[in-house]
Amino acid sequence: MADWERAFEELLAGRGGALRGYAYLLTGESAAAADLVQDALLKVFGRMRVSSDVVQLEGYVRRAMLNQFLDGRRRAGLWRAKRHLLVHPAEHHDEDRLLTDVVRQALGTLSPKQRACVVLRYYEDLTVPDIAEQLGCAQGTVKRHLADAHAKLATQLAVPEETMK
Repeated sequence: MADWERAFEELLAGRGGALRGYAYLLTGESAAAADLVQDALLKVFGRMRVSSDVVQLEGYVRRAMLNQFLDGRRRAGLWRAKRHLLVHPAEHHDEDRLLTDVVRQALGTLSPKQRACVVLRYYEDLTVPDIAEQLGCAQGTVKRHLADAHAKLATQLAVPEETMK
């Protein structure tokens, strides 16, 4: 068995669930999350030289997922504008599923950068400087994206003013 195969198996066995969860938070859809993980794994493991350090590989895969998500969102502007004409969201009657759908729809209204900042901040628990480094932008830009996303989500989800502080 080649070194890359061992590293691949270790990465998926140990961190596969976390990678899928990260992708799901970025995309908001199970199928898209699975595709994002697969594409990132292909990108990272498609190189001729792959490290055997699983921690380093996970970082590469997460970065590849973030880059692919942001690039895909930029290119999909036209599709997002026309999608509502073709796809009708499923209706759920269960209260938990309704809440999940409301949150998912609210996250869907954020710009790709805002959504990435929210996921990196609240799911990955990264600091503002770490997010700025990941996204390749200034810390002030990250703060602005987080503030705008927070205001937008609070309005859409009708969050009381007391809980926002």
